[in-house]
Amino acid sequence: MRKLTYYVSATIDGFIATEAGDVDFFPIGSDHRDATNRQYPETLPTKVREALGIDRSPGTTFDTVLMGRKTHDFAVRTGTASPFEHLRQFVVSTTLPEPPAPNVELIAADPLRRVRELKREKGLGIWLCGGGELAQVLLPEIDQIMLKLHPIVLGAGRRMFGAGPALPAPNRFRVLSSRVFEDGVAFVKYSRIR
Repeated sequence: MRKLTYYVSATIDGFIATEAGDVDFFPIGSDHRDATNRQYPETLPTKVREALGIDRSPGTTFDTVLMGRKTHDFAVRTGTASPFEHLRQFVVSTTLPEPPAPNVELIAADPLRRVRELKREKGLGIWLCGGGELAQVLLPEIDQIMLKLHPIVLGAGRRMFGAGPALPAPNRFRVLSSRVFEDGVAFVKYSRIR
């Protein structure tokens, strides 16, 4: 069975973006970024991969990416409706009338059911790249969390697991590995305790 992994950057107070969806407060070019990009090159947008000379072949961890509409909107603001052409792409949205690009599939209803179907398919892992509201909906199916925890207190913004109602019960994870980089970012990999 394929795993759904929430691979995300967050502040120490649990925010993944400002209210407007900006992420420019996260540092660029730090030592953690070089290490994680080498380990998970498939999580780089296709245009960034091309600029860095990384071939279009899929990585070894993920072959599928899921994103919410707000996360996809961020990609559109950077100039593409298909940010991860090297992966199978899904956008979860109840407001988009059609898929935003020919190679992007739209999930308009019941994302939990669709993720369960994807997990039964053959292939590499499924990367949930954002956002927080979608992560909250998909939490029952999240098998791993790979968290880049930045030593920043943002104070307000978009939460790592949305701002919806309280969860019915705690969801427990255990630490598989952790590393603290010179720039102060802690990269922690968690696995769900079932």
